Amino acid sequence: MAWGPMVRAALGTAVPLFAGLLGGRLDLGVFAALGALHATMNDRVEPLRLRAPRIGLALAASTGGMLIGAGLQHAGAGGLPTGAALTVVGFAGGALSATGPRGSAAGMLLLVSAALGGGMALPHPWWAAPAMLPCGAALVLLLGLRYRTDVRTDPRARALADVYTALGGLLAALGTAEGPAARRLLTGRLNHLQDLLPPLRPGRAESERLGRLRRSYEAALGATEAAAGLLWAWRPVPPEVAELPVRLAAQITGGPEPRYPDWVPDTPSRTAFDTALRAAADTVAGRPAALGTAAPPPPDPWRLRARLLSRGSVRYGLRVALCVAVAEAVVNGLTLERSYWVPMTVAFVLKPDLGSVFQRAVSRALGTVLGVAVTAVLLALTTDSWVLAAVVSGCVALLPYSAAAHYGLNTAVITPVALLLVQLGGGSGAAEFWPRVLDTVLASAIVLVFGYLLWPERPPHRIEPGIVAAAAAVRAYLASVVAGRDEPVAQVWLRRTAYRALADARQQVALGLSEPPPAGRLAERWLPATAALERLSGAVAAYAAQLRYGGREPEPAVVARVLDALDRLTGAARAHRPPAGRTERPTGPHDPDRSALARAADELDQLLAG
Repeated sequence: MAWGPMVRAALGTAVPLFAGLLGGRLDLGVFAALGALHATMNDRVEPLRLRAPRIGLALAASTGGMLIGAGLQHAGAGGLPTGAALTVVGFAGGALSATGPRGSAAGMLLLVSAALGGGMALPHPWWAAPAMLPCGAALVLLLGLRYRTDVRTDPRARALADVYTALGGLLAALGTAEGPAARRLLTGRLNHLQDLLPPLRPGRAESERLGRLRRSYEAALGATEAAAGLLWAWRPVPPEVAELPVRLAAQITGGPEPRYPDWVPDTPSRTAFDTALRAAADTVAGRPAALGTAAPPPPDPWRLRARLLSRGSVRYGLRVALCVAVAEAVVNGLTLERSYWVPMTVAFVLKPDLGSVFQRAVSRALGTVLGVAVTAVLLALTTDSWVLAAVVSGCVALLPYSAAAHYGLNTAVITPVALLLVQLGGGSGAAEFWPRVLDTVLASAIVLVFGYLLWPERPPHRIEPGIVAAAAAVRAYLASVVAGRDEPVAQVWLRRTAYRALADARQQVALGLSEPPPAGRLAERWLPATAALERLSGAVAAYAAQLRYGGREPEPAVVARVLDALDRLTGAARAHRPPAGRTERPTGPHDPDRSALARAADELDQLLAG
């Protein structure tokens, strides 16, 4: 359990609430606590250079949304202008949400804060509401400052150790049915570490510790590629070799340097892995090693703009805007009290990176019922502001845990926070809490009908762009292996991109499998294709080892077969036609005398034969 974020969350909320009570301006304290809540929702155990932009982007969107909503309320805008404004905000927030995890958080808070600003009781002057949000967020950010870190507390070093531990788990699973799951775990930990390491900017010096961490990460990428070839070929390694990455993980966090085991690799794949593992051991120890990697490409300043204006972002923005427009029409038609609860729920349920929309809608309704029940019991016992402020702080402290545990549990925890903040702000009474259940059910129904059932961008159709992206990444990886067999120095980021794209495609399939029929059945039909692409990436790694260490000559005809199969798979994905063929998973070691790529081509032909 992450105690640091929990303590920061509790203090970040408690300080402004108690300061507001002591100073007689609880209304200001409520909005500062709301800013602390939004910061907590985006807080992570990571370096300040990553925490600050993550929280800053979320708070910029939150403050902007609150300014819009509070301005509309202060101007006395009616239902139609407010609904139109929230629809526009919903489109902007939805388009931003589709750009990635940080954009998803910012887009959701933009709409949530606009809805809250238009409905909550505002302090005097009205513009103090958006002005107080950054104050609470700044407190959470300051509470997370670390003035001194070492290898035991640096989250990047711990993430690097987790990567090597997962690599050891993959080696232990070689030649077993648990191998693919171990590889997916390793890929996820590599993704996490990649997100923690700041981009390497040309001409800018970095600290010795960060440079060493980066080199050890790149060494892990090389070992991962070689291990993927072993996994595909069903080539286990001796137990002492499989244990070495775990001992390297202990060395990263302050342990002793392990002794490299004595073993003689006897196949190209094992030779490739032995070379990569020796380089990793030397790099972790601080010794120079030839990693065979190239510098990562610099960050593209136009990437966010391109993704924001992409077809997928625009479509998702229209999807959110449609749901918000319907929600506002329902709110105005039924003249619901606290109408902000309905569009706010739409924003939470439609957050694109939280999993199944269907499951979220159901979990949101159930979690709200539980949260309202808990709040009603609490208010039946006491309405003392000091006690309620303490309860809010305690609930916010649970958010880092509940967010990682289950969406329904997170809803049950955050519902009392929202209700009690409104209560402390003087905007509601206990009798108004149960209508929030009706609001949540209405919002969930709107999302299910207008954002799920009737919208062409349903979750199963997000699988197909993922398949296209993964196939393109594997194609680029294969091309680099074929073209750079004599100088294998520029493949690391291409294969990293391929593995990450494969992980994203697998995640979209997993989300689709959690949907009810027919969506779940369609996702199930795409599952063999994602598995085939994962095995193909391992075959490319094994083929690279054969070229480098096995003396195999390039095979243009086999490469052409694989590229043609990837083209056919991409065409099937764009035409929404899952392949009907089936491939059998290998159950024994691959013949090292046969081309790894040839067997992969056979598997793809079988998959696409149906």
